[in-house]
Amino acid sequence: MVTLFIRCGMILLSWSTIFFLPKKSFLKFLPVTIFSTAVLLVEDMVGRTYKLWKVKGGKRSATNNALTFIFGPFFVANLWTFHFTYGRFWIYTLFNLFFDLLFAYPINYFLDKLGLYKLKKVKPIFLFYTAFGYSTLNYFFQKFLDKNFTLKQEK
Repeated sequence: MVTLFIRCGMILLSWSTIFFLPKKSFLKFLPVTIFSTAVLLVEDMVGRTYKLWKVKGGKRSATNNALTFIFGPFFVANLWTFHFTYGRFWIYTLFNLFFDLLFAYPINYFLDKLGLYKLKKVKPIFLFYTAFGYSTLNYFFQKFLDKNFTLKQEK
């Protein structure tokens, strides 16, 4: 029951902030957010296949936890991060460096203690490296989208 409360809280709290995000930013950064969400879903499937982590409660809990995080805080935070930092690569990089470290260590430790999951074959540094790598990939994907959108308008 506590886990359900945490999941619902994460979804509601994160999505309640979308109303404050300008519509232009939402539409501009939605494709890169969907892209990064898809990448994270693939990572989750690979992680489960190779048993990189264990989720208390089995497959159903693992699915619920992953979907809650990916379509809740991760999805919304990605939109907000691009809104505030896009176009300033070093600020974007420093922002992601800080939050990816925060996720890999204290937040990971907290979620482990809550019993949501436990890393098995990987260490928290793996979470950091993958998250930071994804953030860099996302930035250049958005640049690619901007370049192609601009080219289509000029023709």
